[in-house]
Amino acid sequence: METRSASTVAGDMNVIRNLFALIAGSVLLVLGFMFSLVLFAAIAVLGLAVWSYLAWKTRKLRRAMREQAARDRAASGQVIDGEAVVIEDYRAIDDKLPPGDDRPR
Repeated sequence: METRSASTVAGDMNVIRNLFALIAGSVLLVLGFMFSLVLFAAIAVLGLAVWSYLAWKTRKLRRAMREQAARDRAASGQVIDGEAVVIEDYRAIDDKLPPGDDRPR
């Protein structure tokens, strides 16, 4: 009959315990990565939904702000881009202008 010493049996248990700890740690690490990916995806979808909701609800306000800014620029006399057309004035030769027309002759 073969007898094993207590240190040999304890050594075998340590190897099994270490192997189990390695496998359990690896499984927990993979599960943690999977959970974090799902969590990040859910946060991204939720953020996109909130952004879309706010963009949709504030579209009229943004349009009004753009129009007000355009009116303010026009009122201040600042010209960003423009085009000029020359129109020549002609004096009326005959005196048959419509009634109420006070243009100089």
